[in-house]
Amino acid sequence: MNARCTYGVAPGALPLVGHALPLLRDPLAFLDALPGRGDLVQVRIGPVRAVVVCDPELTRRVLRDDETFDKGGPLYERIREVTGNGLASCPHSDHRGQRRLLQPAFHSGRMAAYAEVMSRQVRVTTGAWRDGGTVDAADEMLALSARIAVAAMFGAEADDARLAPLLDDFTTVVAGIPRRALVPPAADRLPTPGNRRYDRARSRLRGAIGRLIAGRADGAPDAGADQGDLLSLLLSAGRDGPDGRALTDDEIADQLVTFFAAGTETSGSALAWALHLLGGHPEVARRLRAEVDAVLGDAPAATLAHLPDLRLTAAVVNEALRLYPPAWLLTRTTTSDTRLGGHTLPAGTAVVYSAYLLHRRPDLFPDPERFDPDRWIAAPGAPAPPRTAFLPFGSGPRKCIGDVFALTEAALALAGVVADWDLRPAGGRRVRPAPRLVLSPHRLPMTTAARVRGG
Repeated sequence: MNARCTYGVAPGALPLVGHALPLLRDPLAFLDALPGRGDLVQVRIGPVRAVVVCDPELTRRVLRDDETFDKGGPLYERIREVTGNGLASCPHSDHRGQRRLLQPAFHSGRMAAYAEVMSRQVRVTTGAWRDGGTVDAADEMLALSARIAVAAMFGAEADDARLAPLLDDFTTVVAGIPRRALVPPAADRLPTPGNRRYDRARSRLRGAIGRLIAGRADGAPDAGADQGDLLSLLLSAGRDGPDGRALTDDEIADQLVTFFAAGTETSGSALAWALHLLGGHPEVARRLRAEVDAVLGDAPAATLAHLPDLRLTAAVVNEALRLYPPAWLLTRTTTSDTRLGGHTLPAGTAVVYSAYLLHRRPDLFPDPERFDPDRWIAAPGAPAPPRTAFLPFGSGPRKCIGDVFALTEAALALAGVVADWDLRPAGGRRVRPAPRLVLSPHRLPMTTAARVRGG
């Protein structure tokens, strides 16, 4: 970062609504234009003024100091409508206790069991494909991630009849959160079709999770024992919660909805983008198939033991996360008057940071629009990408607790798909990112061709 931090104002603000319209119409293009305006850039959404951080070092400062830059702002207020006071959205005052409670669920000792579930569910998903068929890869990867999340949460594999309505409601809620963050809360009371769909989906989603909790707590004599899934851990640890009391069912539901949201949409989106990028870069796809064939050999699926040798696979995942980071835009709120980059931010200032913005800065990632997995496999003596500016899972104390889980899932799933299938773009249509709460492909039709390893 330069010694002198520049402070600018985003152009194009309109009376009353400010920058709400360009943010709704094309938020990615709006973000792309901001670094040229300064290291800190002021935007306005209605009467609310916010500061967008465009510099990597200033972003790291915001993420490291989660007490001064606490989770807050219109976006998190809307997220809490769904996840309650879960780990991803709780304030600083609750975070340490919650993270300590949940950390055992993501201990490295559990990853082998999770990896078995991941590999099995990849085979279930791809086993329903047919040679010469067409699938929507975005939907397929979302459903795959949802099955894995459900198994990790409840220790049971979900059938499609139970999973489909849960995914439908989840998709409705995720699509509605960003738009609701850009309109006044009073608009929630308007009886619009969108508001009604959102409210019904949110109620059904919370209700479904609540019934699963009640069924485990009431129906199993060993419900209080840790059975290797997130729910049993919460039920057993809940006897001695972060403040010395048992967790309520609502508090357990907050954590489960949070995990389902983070573990489903984020991983599903990363996998979908990886498949899309490979479909448009056949030479990288050829190299990836060769790697997977060589590493897996005759093994029926990729396993945890294969991961260290799947270097290009991991690089493709990283490059997909760089180009299309799922958590593409997030906010913080200053809890006291503070200085950032030499400028004073009063208490209550909304601070916005964007992994998408940082990942596409040419001074940080040369030729940033190009899909280049080899940038993550640095040759001897070549400069490596700046890891401090690579933020698909955030950074600092609030870095995603499930980052290793997500990366393991993405690598195993990508290797599993590539091992047995050749996916190509179908329909000749341009694939556009849908900047909802998570940056996902809107639709991703791909043809499925079965392959023989080594062929």
